Amino acid sequence: DLIQRIKAIGYVPQTRFALHDVDDEEKGDLLFERSEKLALVYDILTLPPGAPIRITKNLRTCGDCYTTISNISKIIDHEIILRVSSRFHHFKNGSYSCKGYW
Repeated sequence: DLIQRIKAIGYVPQTRFALHDVDDEEKGDLLFERSEKLALVYDILTLPPGAPIRITKNLRTCGDCYTTISNISKIIDHEIILRVSSRFHHFKNGSYSCKGYW
């Protein structure tokens, strides 16, 4: 349901970030199994509406994860705070603090 909702607002999987030797459709599916996306979905399901979502990752996030999180922030009632190796990213209502610098 969440995947369909972000696709409806224009999300297209950026399959160049999936480094597996499979067809593009399967690459798109594999992108949804990234750790930050799984953590985000878990928090959406378990946190009360409006509660901030905080995700920490010790590596940089890929461009597809960044775009996905930005799109999800358009359709959920949570601020998303993503901490990666060298910076914080804040997403809310489709806008983000880093102005696209990831």
